[in-house]
Amino acid sequence: MTTLLTDLARQSLAALRLLLVMTVLLGIGYPVAVWGAGQAFGERAAGQPVRLDGEVVGSRLLGQHFEGEKWFHGRPSPQAYDALASAPSNLGPSNPELLAAIEQRRAEVAQREGVPAAEVPADALTGSGSGLDPHISPAYARLQVPRVAAANGLGTDEVERLVAAHTVGRALGFLGEPGVDVLGLNLALVHATGGTGGD
Repeated sequence: MTTLLTDLARQSLAALRLLLVMTVLLGIGYPVAVWGAGQAFGERAAGQPVRLDGEVVGSRLLGQHFEGEKWFHGRPSPQAYDALASAPSNLGPSNPELLAAIEQRRAEVAQREGVPAAEVPADALTGSGSGLDPHISPAYARLQVPRVAAANGLGTDEVERLVAAHTVGRALGFLGEPGVDVLGLNLALVHATGGTGGD
């Protein structure tokens, strides 16, 4: 019996030591190491914040809602760009609710941009998988150029140059599609209008 208690005490002590060592390694050491490695990437590890006059106005990774004629608009977001609720609508392609929302968006975009409904690109009608895509297609950006140029008192050529400057190509040259950084483009409008952009 004494031997059994001794063995049990020795095993319990070994288990306690292992628990302490693993707690220090995995509960403290590993998180600190990951955090330290992330610091090597600077603001990329902090969500890639975008600043205007020293103030954070958004993130390069997350889309946001822009209202008014003077701004380029992003893709629709089923969660109203709530980063804590990142998800698609989960409505299937034949769902009547989704089809009705698409037709409503098509009519709204066509009216706002002054174009036939058939010319409205797909990304103006549907949200991305995350609901937070910060990019739009070059086609959707070009569709908005006349409205944005007129509302900001700029020439369409100048606004088209801004769109081209904020268009990113395919990842690695072949993955995905080209996209336009909406936040970066709208900040460029602020600079182009001397800080008077927006409603």
